[in-house]
Amino acid sequence: MDMNSVDRIVRMGSGVLLSIALIGAAALSFSCEAQKQDAQPIPEVIPSVASEIPEFSGEQAFKFLLRQTDFGPRAPNTPGHRNCLEFLHQQLTEYADAVNLQPFEHTGRDGIQYSLTNVIASFNSKATDRILLTAHWDTRPWADQDADTRNHSKPIIGANDGASGVAVLLEIARHLHGTSPPIGVDIVFFDGEDLGATGSPESFSAGAKFFAANKSMGFRPRFGINIDMVGDKVLEIPREVNSDRYARNVMDLIFSTARTLGLPQFTHAEGSEIYDDHIPLNNVGIPTADLIDFHYPDHRTNYWHTLADTPDQCSPESLAAVGQVLLHILYTGAKTP
Repeated sequence: MDMNSVDRIVRMGSGVLLSIALIGAAALSFSCEAQKQDAQPIPEVIPSVASEIPEFSGEQAFKFLLRQTDFGPRAPNTPGHRNCLEFLHQQLTEYADAVNLQPFEHTGRDGIQYSLTNVIASFNSKATDRILLTAHWDTRPWADQDADTRNHSKPIIGANDGASGVAVLLEIARHLHGTSPPIGVDIVFFDGEDLGATGSPESFSAGAKFFAANKSMGFRPRFGINIDMVGDKVLEIPREVNSDRYARNVMDLIFSTARTLGLPQFTHAEGSEIYDDHIPLNNVGIPTADLIDFHYPDHRTNYWHTLADTPDQCSPESLAAVGQVLLHILYTGAKTP
């Protein structure tokens, strides 16, 4: 397939072919049965190939976070979900070379049929050397981890678990529109990540699974980076175990970049083993790392999958730390010798 073409073909679950701007495509648990993939060699960033690197705006990213939470919960089959999809589509259409929607149906843990949509955007579409960035945009329909059991059937606002990753990638998209990087970049916002059953990790990540199963054979990004729950005020991103297992060289690139930039939010410590949207991508041969801060600093309060996952628990500084690392990687091209 012509990798210079922005159009790619993916097979939809119904058998219908959908032409999309391809590119390449979280639910949390502490176990994973995914098959190990061989990582491609990816060295540290080489400053000599760097073009001018834009300055990531944490304040602008935080505005993108608030824009999403203003829709309320973005649980599938709700008005907030539909309104947010329209916003994401319009915003990316303003920035990207091409934007396409990948609709699909999914039966949730509750037996309900959900209409879901992955949002796919391509930048510098003629470049054959490409990097994939992903995040999920849906929010959990049930606050099943809330301390008050009366809230377990209520949807969460998802400021950190949902809006934070999307906010970072929207701000990156804004810069990609203004200054083209030396590589191609594809951004995918996955839907239906948070429809799984707690304790059953593989019931999560519906959108990432659908994307991975239906990507074109010709789409082979050099690597991917998934970001999830990166807005915590006291951000501490460890080395997630599955990411080191399947995409260690990608993790080395990320953490060496953070060290070069003097960002203490990347702790270099070993984290938990988490099932997130990076697992389906690794399973189809795209070495993908997961950047996630699963633990809030106040361990007496768990905001994950609770009604307390609100914007006041997030900060522009945390979004900026993640965004600047990603911009540095993109605009240096992460070139091999």
